[in-house]
Amino acid sequence: MTESVSQVYVLDDDVSVREAVGGLIRSAGLCVKTFASAQETLASLRKELPSCLVLDIQLPDINGLELQRELVSKDIQMPIIFLTGHGDIPMSVRAIKAGALEFLTKPFDDEYLLEAIRQAIARPSKVGRSQGSIGADRCEDDSGTNLASRAMPDQAEIVFSPRPAGNGRPVGGSGEIFGQSVALRQIIKQVDMVAPTDVTVLILGETGTGKELIAREIHRRSRRKDKPMVPVNCACIPKDLYESEFFGHARGAFTSAVKDRVGRFEAAAGGTLFLDEIGEIPLEMQSKLLRVLQEKCYERVGEERTRRADVRIIAATNRYLKKEVIANRFREDLYYRLNVFPIRLAPLRDRAEDIPLLAKHFVELSLRELGCPRPRLTQAGIQALLGYDWPGNIRELRNVIERAIIFARGGALDFDLPVVHSSSDRTPTASRLEDRGDLEYLTDSEMQRLERENLFAVLEKTGWKIKGIDGAAELLGVKPTTLISRIGKMGLKRPS
Repeated sequence: MTESVSQVYVLDDDVSVREAVGGLIRSAGLCVKTFASAQETLASLRKELPSCLVLDIQLPDINGLELQRELVSKDIQMPIIFLTGHGDIPMSVRAIKAGALEFLTKPFDDEYLLEAIRQAIARPSKVGRSQGSIGADRCEDDSGTNLASRAMPDQAEIVFSPRPAGNGRPVGGSGEIFGQSVALRQIIKQVDMVAPTDVTVLILGETGTGKELIAREIHRRSRRKDKPMVPVNCACIPKDLYESEFFGHARGAFTSAVKDRVGRFEAAAGGTLFLDEIGEIPLEMQSKLLRVLQEKCYERVGEERTRRADVRIIAATNRYLKKEVIANRFREDLYYRLNVFPIRLAPLRDRAEDIPLLAKHFVELSLRELGCPRPRLTQAGIQALLGYDWPGNIRELRNVIERAIIFARGGALDFDLPVVHSSSDRTPTASRLEDRGDLEYLTDSEMQRLERENLFAVLEKTGWKIKGIDGAAELLGVKPTTLISRIGKMGLKRPS
């Protein structure tokens, strides 16, 4: 008999949060249905009741607490877990008093949420109405997938989903921090440790690895989060304007100084100053920056008044600064002043397990920004992304996905990726030729046999499923009708 699976409802108006939380819960082997509004949720609750409801506090049509009260008034009872991006303590007290099982503040720890859901499901049944508790032999979630046979994974996905700011865009500019890799987990542990302090942080990593996103996450978790974070791209500042850009200038300090100007240190007062591409600062300017970091004070250009620099410094670079020091292009004392708490970001090629989740996130993000029809991200497409080396890292991945969405016109995403050759790449055909030694080619009959063997292997892997998600057609990157025709021509039949 098939093991029953509990169902969880997730209600959040932010599509990225819905996808992230839904994916996390599915990874735990549970059925999930996600909703964007309270009205959608109530309509579904009239038909069935889940084992648990994960509910956002701030919704566009109704407050989460108001929805909770409405459920109580209709005598609909179920364990409720509240999520909020605001950390409102009085609100959490009201929610718990009203019967909420848990109240988690974003960004929450994945295991905390999963543990709260497990506790909700394990509680003695308090789900209202006779049809309430969902535990059918076959349970399909909103992805149409039967999850009854899934086991609990060893690790859950890490998905940081900060509440969007007032303009509806996620905090952090390019989106949230998504991933499940060991490398990302280590980075987040470092962010957790250093964010509450005022220690200077040096973020190291290749271009496109998300250095500014990590800097914003550190600021967002710091005691300075209510003050501004001011980013400065040091590579874009003209050489003779560094001092004015950093410290500001007084009117008449130089020919074009027609009025007083506030510098970046003053603009970031009480908050965080993010110095991106720190390795590009000219050597003669580095001594002045060092003085500010050491003495916490500076003067505007053309002014004698000393001002206090109350900022937390986060710097980032794609250069190897130790080599720059050896080459006398970067001051050694400034390097050690910046390198108090280094965080090294792994390139995307070392985080391959994060690519599928990032790809799905960027598809959703791009749909909102481009207004294109929703495309299909197939398993064959995912395999193509996994087979690429990503020299431009996460930034390149997003650009590739945006371009593919524009060309897809609502169809399957086809990624135009450069062919990467390496000595470690050995195709099955190449391996077969090496084994034969004396031949450098295959005959037509041998090619047909290889194609037949490959097709049979894929059909066996998918349980002879032709269409749909994880079907053989998707894995091979062909249309189902084309695959059915090939199976017929080759005379392939499923073993009895």
